[in-house]
Amino acid sequence: MNNMINKQLEREPNRRVSYITIFAILLAFLIWSVTGVQFNGIDSRGSTIAGNIITGILSPDLEFLFEFSDEGVPYLLFETICIAFLGTIFGSVLAIPVAFLMSQSIVGPVLSFITRTLLVVIRTIPSFVYGLMFIRVTGPGAYAGVLTMSITSIGMVSKLYLDTIEEIDDGILEAMEAAGCNTFEKIRYGVIPQLFTNFLSTTIYRFDMNLRDATVLGLVGAGGIGAPLIFAMNSYRWSEVGSILIGLIILILVIEFISSKSREKLANG
Repeated sequence: MNNMINKQLEREPNRRVSYITIFAILLAFLIWSVTGVQFNGIDSRGSTIAGNIITGILSPDLEFLFEFSDEGVPYLLFETICIAFLGTIFGSVLAIPVAFLMSQSIVGPVLSFITRTLLVVIRTIPSFVYGLMFIRVTGPGAYAGVLTMSITSIGMVSKLYLDTIEEIDDGILEAMEAAGCNTFEKIRYGVIPQLFTNFLSTTIYRFDMNLRDATVLGLVGAGGIGAPLIFAMNSYRWSEVGSILIGLIILILVIEFISSKSREKLANG
């Protein structure tokens, strides 16, 4: 028995050279990366500013935090949620035909390649750049944020939709065709039930991401709570910064909890 085990171990390929080579490549990349980054240390005022930020978070402006006008934290958070929600809905709906056009088994290799190339171009441009472009077209405000969220959502969502489409059970469709079902019936009862759960789970996950991105987009004037945050930081109003950050933390935790539970229920049927 021991001889058989030893023979099997001897026949197993020696991967030591491969592991050493991979380690050497990673080490070379690490050294190259370190030489390309200049570490300047901490600014002379850095510790003071960090202390002021921490003090502002620990002693927030409660009046600003609970002010229910259009300039208070609750309204700004609500506007941020609306931007992320509408952007996710529009982007997810637009991603459905894009995902089908990316599927080589459905539209053929030529159209699939063109759509995939276009999608790569869309995904290459950062959301920050889209926000700046849309602000030039529509002017500053939440509308530019919604358009930005919609475009940036198409890139990731359509890719995940495509993975779901490629996993469709063709046996079900063949059985329905043998039973005499028409195209509409095959889509309604054979395709949609297989795609709906995963599509919805992907949309919820993207909304979670868009909520964070919508905060960043506010920095360029695309609506939401980002603009008041950067204005407060530039004016050294750290108590207002603390109020905004506390509101953001609570909002992200609540959305994260709801989205995790929703995706867990969808995964479990």
